[in-house]
Amino acid sequence: MRIVHVSDCFAPRTGGIESQVGDLAARQAAQGHDVHVLTATLGAAGERGGVVDVERGVHVHRLGARLPFDLPVNPAAGPRLLRTAYADLRPDVVHVHAGVLSPFAYDGARLALDARVPTAVTWHCMLDGTVPALRGVVHRTRWQTAPVALSAVSSAAAARVRAVFDAPVAVMPNGLDLDAWAPAADDPAPAVADDAPVRLVSTMRLAPRKRAVPLVELVGAAARRLPHGRLRLTVIGSGPALGRVRSTVTAQHLQGVVDLRGRLTRPQVRDTYRHADVFLAPAELEAFGIAALEARTAGLAVVARRGTGIAEFVTDGVDGLLVADDAEMTEAVVHLARDPRLLAGILEHNRAVRPAFGWDDVLGAADAEYERARGLV
Repeated sequence: MRIVHVSDCFAPRTGGIESQVGDLAARQAAQGHDVHVLTATLGAAGERGGVVDVERGVHVHRLGARLPFDLPVNPAAGPRLLRTAYADLRPDVVHVHAGVLSPFAYDGARLALDARVPTAVTWHCMLDGTVPALRGVVHRTRWQTAPVALSAVSSAAAARVRAVFDAPVAVMPNGLDLDAWAPAADDPAPAVADDAPVRLVSTMRLAPRKRAVPLVELVGAAARRLPHGRLRLTVIGSGPALGRVRSTVTAQHLQGVVDLRGRLTRPQVRDTYRHADVFLAPAELEAFGIAALEARTAGLAVVARRGTGIAEFVTDGVDGLLVADDAEMTEAVVHLARDPRLLAGILEHNRAVRPAFGWDDVLGAADAEYERARGLV
């Protein structure tokens, strides 16, 4: 099958959509499919305007333009390049990967439908705050009856898409190499003691929507309610909010509690998780939470917000704790620190029981969406 993925963002940019599209495409290529990615992201050396390179068996078509801040869009030539690519490739299915703002991806979906190519669209975001406006656009345009297979990466995200389109929306989750993240046989079992530090960790892009500053503040509030040295927080990641995060650590006098590691490679993240107990996910609009899934697979307890995609693989009181707001997250951290039996039980469960969403699950879900898309044309 010739599969064409369309995504505004792709490597060498880093992020959830970029890594998921890249890994999905590479695994489909390994299955024997002819896989192409059309993206507005420039190559590492600035490749653009239709340059094609091959990465992990996937043909990556760089259809972007050189713009300020390396924005992954091409409003002038993007539609023409997409149309030409479809005509040349003659795909069996087009799989569009969308966020809240994805002009290149939306052009890709529109032009694929114009060409009567079976089209699947997966949302990798939460549409909170945009549902009424998007619903109005859909009901005033041909999108209301478009023959497209709609999906989202979690049940929570799918509910928002369903509210926009009034149409069936499947769940096509993100995938993970479970073997790569699961504890190794020789990894030391967690030793939870009444007086030992509880080792917290959070991995995120340091951007406002990921809420790194509130994370530091709520951990500070928890640390002040516990004996000195009871909590340690490692924050992995970088981004535009780094300065504010550093200022908050200083203002809260948390230099001995919070360790800002910066961006780490996947093996370095995995090694950090070997020496951690609890993963904190403070984001309110987490469509799936791949970093939380990696931590859960590595055996960590996960504390996250209710109503996010993380609830797909974290059951409250079993895999971790689900909370309503920052105050409850503070309470959850204090509770785990004061109740080592609870924390030990969750850690033991998470090391013994793997979550779902291995790549076999995701590839099967993708195949089902492609079949559904073909049935709509």
